[in-house]
Amino acid sequence: MKEGPDIARIAALIGDPARANILTALMEGMALTAGELAREAGVTPQTASSHLTRLTDGGLLNMVSQGRHRYFALASPEVAQMIEALMGLAAAAGHLRHRPGPRDERLRAARRCYHHLAGKAGVRMHDSLAARGFLHQRPGGLALSPSGTAFLQRLGLDLAAAPAPYCKTCLDWSERRPHLGGPMGRALLSLFLAKGWFKPGDDSRALHFTPVGLQEFDRCFPLHEGERPSGNTTDQSHDSLFIATA
Repeated sequence: MKEGPDIARIAALIGDPARANILTALMEGMALTAGELAREAGVTPQTASSHLTRLTDGGLLNMVSQGRHRYFALASPEVAQMIEALMGLAAAAGHLRHRPGPRDERLRAARRCYHHLAGKAGVRMHDSLAARGFLHQRPGGLALSPSGTAFLQRLGLDLAAAPAPYCKTCLDWSERRPHLGGPMGRALLSLFLAKGWFKPGDDSRALHFTPVGLQEFDRCFPLHEGERPSGNTTDQSHDSLFIATA
């Protein structure tokens, strides 16, 4: 018998369509009930219960009982990172379950990825920080430069008690480029929500810019010069890749 990690067991757990739907439904970072996950998976409550047991026993989900409900969440950020990477691989290979539509466009623009910002907005934030020298590569991951630390402190982040490793990247499934994950990614999204830059979507992981959020995001995370649209417009909102909501 071969020794080492049993990746076949993990792959088998993820490979069932209903279980894959359950895992992706939990990528927002919220805990959901068994009934909610049954609806997301498109299966009966009894079938969902069987799938949830397998995912929990396999170490991919955690379950907490509260009153008469059982709540399920992804077991760790590492599980979320694995799911996001698989979504990126599937999208790159053309394995999409439906045609792109308006809802997909909103998910591509900005969404939650296990408590951090993903989509075009997340990739733009990562690229903007890196282009200005606020982030740099080091053995084992990313590090904040002194100027990056000063910038994030001015933005309102308290970095004094930051856990290590503080900076991580996560492969974005729709952009197929890195966005900022890890503790810093989670802290930034929490800050943006507290500042009112985003409104969560009603029925998906999509995040919608508020007018003030769009303006502030454009100011704090500017595009590279080569990415700006052609033309001489001076209206900042015209330069944005995103649309604000009222």
